[in-house]
Amino acid sequence: ARVLKKAGVDFACLAKEELCNGETARRLGNEYLYQAMAQACVETFNGSQVKKIIVNCPHCFNTIKNEFPQFEGRYEVIHAAELVQQLIANGRLAVPAEFRKKTVYHDSCYYGRFNEVYDEPRDVLAKTGADVKEMHRHKQFGMCCGAGGGRMWIEEDPDKRVNLLRTDQALETDPEVIAVSCPFCMTMLSDGIKAKDLEDKVQTLDVMEIVDQVVR
Repeated sequence: ARVLKKAGVDFACLAKEELCNGETARRLGNEYLYQAMAQACVETFNGSQVKKIIVNCPHCFNTIKNEFPQFEGRYEVIHAAELVQQLIANGRLAVPAEFRKKTVYHDSCYYGRFNEVYDEPRDVLAKTGADVKEMHRHKQFGMCCGAGGGRMWIEEDPDKRVNLLRTDQALETDPEVIAVSCPFCMTMLSDGIKAKDLEDKVQTLDVMEIVDQVVR
């Protein structure tokens, strides 16, 4: 929201009226709950005459864009990195290349393999001056952080935690920052860094947080 304000974008938030889209319920198999939540969300959007939705969560992006049409919820859905990329290209947002930290970008499942959103977050990171490195497994060969498919809410065996494996893959690039575009990924990789006692050496930041840091 701060970045949009700096770019002079006219936008609104639903605030307390904003409901969860229910994506996790569907992934866990509770279709009845998902449909009830999705319908309520669509009714709220349509009641406010929403035409375009900006999201900074791949799960919301995939659900609202690809699944809400089943409930008569048809909107133009744009993810934050693509919008910021457009704002930079149009000269509405000046992004000084001042970040200059060694940064590895983690592809979320629902931006990446589900919707083929790979380049926009990387392009925006490059504009901030980040020294972007790649994990061995990236883009279409990327790996889940462990939270997708409803597993965000399931306790895993300590010796089988996917987030620790993905954190190890990120750390192989010797980063100062692990950049993400998903709140689920943020939680899982932050927890991975904490588990390895590396909080003083490696940050986990959303791409939009990085943009906000450098934009005046």
